Amino acid sequence: MSDMTFDHKECGSCPIRHRAVCARCETDELEELDAIKYYRSYEAGQPIVWSGDRMDFVASVVTGVASLSQAMEDGRTQMVGLLLPSDFLGRPGRDAAPYDVVAVSNLTLCCFRRKPFEQMMLRTPHVSQRLLEMTLDELDAAREWMLILGRKTAREKIASLLAIIARREASLELTTAGDGMDFELPLTREAMADYLGLTLETVSRQMSALKRDGVITLEGKRKVVIPDFDRLQIETGDDADGGLMI
Repeated sequence: MSDMTFDHKECGSCPIRHRAVCARCETDELEELDAIKYYRSYEAGQPIVWSGDRMDFVASVVTGVASLSQAMEDGRTQMVGLLLPSDFLGRPGRDAAPYDVVAVSNLTLCCFRRKPFEQMMLRTPHVSQRLLEMTLDELDAAREWMLILGRKTAREKIASLLAIIARREASLELTTAGDGMDFELPLTREAMADYLGLTLETVSRQMSALKRDGVITLEGKRKVVIPDFDRLQIETGDDADGGLMI
């Protein structure tokens, strides 16, 4: 881990500004946050915090992806979620990390010193209300993840993950996911397999099948193009309202 000089030091030019915990802050509130923030960068595979470690900061993911994992008594670990750009790391009022958090790709965090952030929450409704909204979004994401793992086929799992990443990428650009959009896949095949409870071979086979069937186009190692987003949505197994199609 290292501190870094980030290109978007000004909050107004931050790529996650409209989705982050500071999304509704006024100028004076941004200045207060600016006084307690700093940036950290991590390389892919580098741990950010281990479960049970004391956390003296909370943070927003600016770029990159991190995994949330929990260890079992027999030493096995289970990935329980992903942190994507604009997601929030840490819990005000809780000084210990509940999960192992590891950078899946090269990662940038916008960090806030925890104690001053907690104090600011008490007097700044814009921050506390936004954090509540993000917490509820995280709950929805956890339920979606349970559905993906518990009920979907391997092909549906892969399509669902691609759709989730596509929608997040679009939201950061203040657009909606649509035909012809493209994005850089932030996960390796190995990370996708770990997250979805599949083997590496299954992930590779299903990605190739989606490409062969024209659901996606792959350019280079990581670039994914979605010719028809509705077609991808059908492949997820979800209905138009986001529920599982039976």
